[in-house]
Amino acid sequence: MNTWEDERIAVEVNAFGKQKIVLAGLWTSVCIVGPALSAIDQGFEVYVIADACGDVSTEAHEMAMQRMIQMGASRTTLAFGEMMVETPVFDTADKCLQPEYATGFFAE
Repeated sequence: MNTWEDERIAVEVNAFGKQKIVLAGLWTSVCIVGPALSAIDQGFEVYVIADACGDVSTEAHEMAMQRMIQMGASRTTLAFGEMMVETPVFDTADKCLQPEYATGFFAE
């Protein structure tokens, strides 16, 4: 179940002209892995909000996260989203994703 395989989705996402994408979804191994790997393959910088995803078990979630990280995705948490809303200096997602602002919000 990879939404990226729906050409309409890929066209719309690419129409924004951004190179960074933030993903979260119901089932990490079903809803997130496919689009994340497709986006990475297309050259996007992918950020997955780990605590805004889940799966049928903690192990399934963690294995899916590890697979995406191994392929180049970055793991982040809801603190990333809260930071964008609560801190006026972070007025855009692009600004938040700059390395100087990301310190401490991304796991290795």
